[in-house]
Amino acid sequence: MQILLVGAGLSGAVIGRFLAEAGHQCRIIDRRPHIGGNCHTRRDDETGVMMHVYGPHIFHTDDRQVWDYVNRFAEFLPYRNRVKTTVGNKVFSLPINLLTINQFFGKALRPDEARDFIASRADHSITDPVSFEEQALRFVGADLYEAFFKGYTEKQWGCSPRDLPASILKRLPVRFNYDDNYFFHRYQGMPRQGYTQMIQAILDHPGITVELNTDFSPDMSRQADHVFWSGPLDGFFDYRLGRLGYRTLDFERFTYDGDYQGCAVMNYGDRAVPYTRITEHKHFSPWEDHRHSVCYREYSRAAGPDDIPYYPIRLVREKALLEEYLTKARQTRGVTFVGRLGTYRYLDMDVTIRESMDTAQMFLTHLKNGKAIPAFLTDA
Repeated sequence: MQILLVGAGLSGAVIGRFLAEAGHQCRIIDRRPHIGGNCHTRRDDETGVMMHVYGPHIFHTDDRQVWDYVNRFAEFLPYRNRVKTTVGNKVFSLPINLLTINQFFGKALRPDEARDFIASRADHSITDPVSFEEQALRFVGADLYEAFFKGYTEKQWGCSPRDLPASILKRLPVRFNYDDNYFFHRYQGMPRQGYTQMIQAILDHPGITVELNTDFSPDMSRQADHVFWSGPLDGFFDYRLGRLGYRTLDFERFTYDGDYQGCAVMNYGDRAVPYTRITEHKHFSPWEDHRHSVCYREYSRAAGPDDIPYYPIRLVREKALLEEYLTKARQTRGVTFVGRLGTYRYLDMDVTIRESMDTAQMFLTHLKNGKAIPAFLTDA
């Protein structure tokens, strides 16, 4: 079959490779001048540092099949994400752990003592947290909430934490030990030569053609037997019902002669600081040695029509509009919507790869059984 995949990021690459290996011809297009989507990495011309062009991407998963898959196409080296935050001119460790608690409150608590201490500061009058703010106050109290959650969240989401659902804090990031590894997954690492090289290796198959700087047009879908769409869900329908809300990021790049902050990610929790964090990219490749450094100050704001969408907002208005678009998508034949933009969800890289593998397998199974291909994996 002739398969068209819109988007040369992880979703398009993994699905395309899977189907090409099954004998299908896959045409992948992308409007950008490079592959990899927001995972795109490249060497900085000035410093030689491997840059995460659209912000940091750290690979972490408990899925052994996914871990084996990425290691098939790239050499992954161990990497642990150890985030720091600056609050009130002091530096603390994230996620909140025993060291953070002891530093912040000027104590030397043991784990059991720290549990009791935090519990004593929590707002137990909140029995069924509805908002982000209530969730935080219920479990850590006002002091830690004000310092580590409130200002950062206001900057990141552009609204009060009272307006965000409690589900954003599903697993409250508090540890009563000294473990400062930001993620808890079994497999964690970074590709030695960056994500773009890994995705290039995935795309390296005679059954795959890639066309960059290429916009999708309806004529393309008529020339294909099936389309996998990883662009914005509302964009497929020309935004006829309105635009789904996203947050986007602006990056202010600067260089430094030496080591600017001593870590890859430094958050800034104070509301008065306009940026959410500074990333120092040479620390994402600790096996490399660079004298000079390239850093990004990261600013979050509402995405406009011409901005790169990063984080789906998914508040009340967006959820209602999303349901309308999902209905239209399910009524559309010959198209499967994939990835974070195509399904309007925030997805980690490992989940994106897993869903792409499962979607491709679903496609082949339905094809073999003569069944209609659904618009979404979860409809299978």
